[in-house]
Amino acid sequence: MKYLVTGIDGQLAAAFSRRLEKTGMDFKYPRLDITDFDGVMEAVGAYRPDVILNCAAYNFVDKAETERAQAFKINAFGPALLSYAAQKYNSALVHYGSDYIFDGSKKSPYVESDLPNPLNQYGKSKFAGEKLAMETGARTLILRLSWVFGPGRQNFIHKLREWAEDGRALKMTDDEISVPTYTEDAVNVTLKAVQGGLSGVYHLTNSGACSRYEWAEAVLKELGLKNKLERAHQRDFDLPAKRPGFSAMSNHKISAELKIHIPDWREAVGQFLNAR
Repeated sequence: MKYLVTGIDGQLAAAFSRRLEKTGMDFKYPRLDITDFDGVMEAVGAYRPDVILNCAAYNFVDKAETERAQAFKINAFGPALLSYAAQKYNSALVHYGSDYIFDGSKKSPYVESDLPNPLNQYGKSKFAGEKLAMETGARTLILRLSWVFGPGRQNFIHKLREWAEDGRALKMTDDEISVPTYTEDAVNVTLKAVQGGLSGVYHLTNSGACSRYEWAEAVLKELGLKNKLERAHQRDFDLPAKRPGFSAMSNHKISAELKIHIPDWREAVGQFLNAR
């Protein structure tokens, strides 16, 4: 099976590159602008992948409030273009969504049948990307992720560790609840889903749920760091983009269909930190 991986600068694409290379799979990992029609058509047409793994995204939640056009270009038009290319060249498309398409009004984990209602421009762009990716008739699998972490500098754990090692007192929200998701687990489940021929929309997270405060607490404990950790609320930070207070998603559907167990987020955090 041949894989084309987009999003060369991101932590998820890097995780796929490592895994596919390690297992001897046929894949390409080009520096590809997914909003460039000619570039996308040339890349997909020349390589003819069985699967396109779209890990490219605009992930600047606050900047998206003033950079709406750029967010929609990458998060909505890009997936639409990849889906068009996938349909034309008979490839399957795997596209990654976000928990930020939900408004936080539920108090139990979101399931795939729950209606999205994004609160910010980033969430709106991600939901638009889902809809557009599904419209071409290509074989499309939407996997919604949340609070992604793994090797690299682009995630909460890396930033927290830097702040902690600088000796800072740390303030973390306890009214923002979702699910940390380890890139290695996301890769494992994605490849199983592709091999299992899944299509449609699924939630792909580690198991359980936590607040930012609880996540930070677990990381500091695992690292043996004694920094003072204070509880805070979203309103204390006055950020441009409104975030859902509760956006935890249930992974039951994909776990049941693939007959797999996805590790709890605490276990995943421990595996990541002990592997470094």
